[in-house]
Amino acid sequence: MSVKNFVKPIKIELYFIPVTTRVPLKFGSQVLTTITCARVHMFVADRDGRIVDGWGETPLSVQWAWPSSISYESRHADMKNLCKVLADEWLNLQLEGHPVEVGYLFTEHVLPLALVRFNSKFKGSSEDMPWLAALICNSPFDIAFHDAYAKYVGVPVYKIYGKDLIEKDLSHYLEPAEGGKVSFEGKTIQDFLRAVPRRRLVVWHLVGGTDPVTKEELTGNEPNDGYPVLLEDWINQDGLKCLKIKLKGNDFEWDYNRIVKVARVGIDNGVLWLSVDFNCTVKDPAYVVEILDRLLYDEPEVYARILYIEQPFPYDLEASRIDVRPIANRKPIFMDESAHDWKLVRLGREDGWSGVALKTCKTQTSALLTYCWAKAHGMTVMVQDLTNPMLAQIPHVLLASHVDTIMGVESNAMQFYPSASEPEAKVHSGLYKRRDGVLDLSTIKGPGFGYRVEEIPRELPEPHYVASR
Repeated sequence: MSVKNFVKPIKIELYFIPVTTRVPLKFGSQVLTTITCARVHMFVADRDGRIVDGWGETPLSVQWAWPSSISYESRHADMKNLCKVLADEWLNLQLEGHPVEVGYLFTEHVLPLALVRFNSKFKGSSEDMPWLAALICNSPFDIAFHDAYAKYVGVPVYKIYGKDLIEKDLSHYLEPAEGGKVSFEGKTIQDFLRAVPRRRLVVWHLVGGTDPVTKEELTGNEPNDGYPVLLEDWINQDGLKCLKIKLKGNDFEWDYNRIVKVARVGIDNGVLWLSVDFNCTVKDPAYVVEILDRLLYDEPEVYARILYIEQPFPYDLEASRIDVRPIANRKPIFMDESAHDWKLVRLGREDGWSGVALKTCKTQTSALLTYCWAKAHGMTVMVQDLTNPMLAQIPHVLLASHVDTIMGVESNAMQFYPSASEPEAKVHSGLYKRRDGVLDLSTIKGPGFGYRVEEIPRELPEPHYVASR
């Protein structure tokens, strides 16, 4: 990589954009009704003084990243405040280079120290912020740097991951599993990406724990805003073929009956595939095994359509080593919340996990490196949503289009806060409305992530925080 391609951040504008859900989103023991999207506008410069800007955005999903009994507001305030701290860190360290190199250094060496310092001196809540929440706070900065660098080079972002621009091969970042034949010597991220990215993606619809599935479940409090309410109406309007079912993980009969009820509505309306998500509340593999075995005997068609199981067990994989092979022997089981990076995926593979759910909210850099490790070791991947609206949707779907997912991409912001993305939808209509069961990426064009920000009629407030040199 030529020194002429070295850039570093010189100014960061941080925005907090509030969003309210049209209906609650329940997963595990947590319920989401509001969210703040952290949007980062980053300016970078090279050694000759040429300046280019980039954008990154991530929902600060407090309930997902930091489940707790302490108040939402205290956790929410801490995540916003850490974003401000990280804006200063990204500028003050003057890290310079390719975004994979810079993003890796920041996540491995800067973010852990920043989190320790924040938890010891600056937090407002009674609990320490967990690592997953810190990753989310860091991700819009990391994404913005990838965007700015690609715009500086003048190419779409997925063209910057080959050996012509990345100085170090993957062996600098990744270590293979012990005893295997995998080597990352001489390999780059580009070697693991699809040769031809998908421009249309099969899309998964999320069935939350409080979503009405049948008319009997209607409460009378559902919004009358022109969007579907019942699952059948969503399926028929959007042409859905894939449903992800959120479960409790601690109520066997409710979980079993919920799977069957959702599946029957789905199958009757042309749905082909199902996944089930226990959101880290299960303590024993036997719980999941018993549900699967009962489905196999009593509801074989439902069982056959379950494509994979998502993260039944607690977040902290290292503290909760669980042999998941009894589940994996029945259905693929994917890490999600606990898959912070490739090292934890390597640990999960030792315990029998089949695959990993990638999320750009854990940073673009980490998502790419994790994918390369998983792909090299024969693991399956999925790209999962964080209910991404607005700009956050674009890196999310681009990742899914460039990697080999088990089936398309999850995308549910159009279910829970569709109006939030109306300005972006004027430019990218196929990204914010699902048609014939797919998302259409054809409007993503130009260098960087192809946001086309200049064409999007969104009026931003004044930045909530500005860091500059």
